[in-house]
Amino acid sequence: MDLFTTGYGFEFLFRWLHFMAGIAWIGLLYYFNLVQTPFFATELGGSAKSAMTRGLVPNAMWWFRWGAMFTFATGWLLILMYLGMDGLSLGDGLMTRILTGGALGTLMWANVWFVIWPAQRDFVIKNAVQVAGGGQAIPEAAAKGALAGRISRTNTLFSIPMLFFMGAARHFETIHNGTNDAIYWLLALAVMLAVEANALVGVAPGRQKYLTTVSGTIHAGLGLTLLLYLLSLVNS
Repeated sequence: MDLFTTGYGFEFLFRWLHFMAGIAWIGLLYYFNLVQTPFFATELGGSAKSAMTRGLVPNAMWWFRWGAMFTFATGWLLILMYLGMDGLSLGDGLMTRILTGGALGTLMWANVWFVIWPAQRDFVIKNAVQVAGGGQAIPEAAAKGALAGRISRTNTLFSIPMLFFMGAARHFETIHNGTNDAIYWLLALAVMLAVEANALVGVAPGRQKYLTTVSGTIHAGLGLTLLLYLLSLVNS
């Protein structure tokens, strides 16, 4: 009965829910970017795109956005539980590792709810339904779809270091065991926000090419992981 009567039991339950929601969310993220988008670029996929956008995508997006929401909510509840139960401070190495993953996850969650889903709902899906019914195409649909695609691939990129730092939290204790948190966070957040801004508004003209291919996105994600790891040495 410890599962329901102790703080650590509830911590485990929240962690379990966090894992399940995260698998649903990230699994669909990888499906969209590694499978569906490349398929739509083929001749067969192009002919099926309208039907899939109207029939499959709305259902997939429901699981996608609510997977993101439950992952986000349970993740921050876990962080509050760690601070309350384990006596950890925000400057503790474990918390810095967790919060690095949490910062990336929060950006990803915000991208889902405030960029990807509105663009899909109000433009891409609506446009497909409208055109299939004989109506006029929505002029902004292509641009909004491209934006949603860039941000979705950016989430795929972010997921690589996010999972690295979440896994490192309790299993790679040699990083973030110092006291230079302010320097680390200044540099790490600047890098994260620069990648996000480049996808949103193209602050580095012509430098979104890494988001146009699956391999480019994965390589950029591995590069960001390495960069954040090297920045973490500032705090070691």
